Amino acid sequence: MLIRLSMLALLAATPALAETATGDAIRAAIGGNTVQGNMTSSGAYSEFYAVDGVIKGKDYAGEWTIDADRMCFKYGEDPATCWNAAIKGDAVTWINDGNEAGTGTIVAGNPNGF
Repeated sequence: MLIRLSMLALLAATPALAETATGDAIRAAIGGNTVQGNMTSSGAYSEFYAVDGVIKGKDYAGEWTIDADRMCFKYGEDPATCWNAAIKGDAVTWINDGNEAGTGTIVAGNPNGF
């Protein structure tokens, strides 16, 4: 009985991941806009996602695509990585393998001039 109560308490304390967006919703929210935030593995970021699939950062560029309901990122020779996105208003949560991997704020256009 104690084990069951402990498991229930653990489940109640674990935040549920938000519902992920469809590929069309990701494209509509992020294409032509900048996302700035923080990734768990790599830290702060700010990138402009041109509607033609080009990513522009401060000193680099890359490519983005939509694969089913995931946004994929490719930088240089590195293989593409794909993430689910939960979008609520101007907030985005990046999800990889069912785990929250970063967050960001969607900012209209390319305010940084990348």
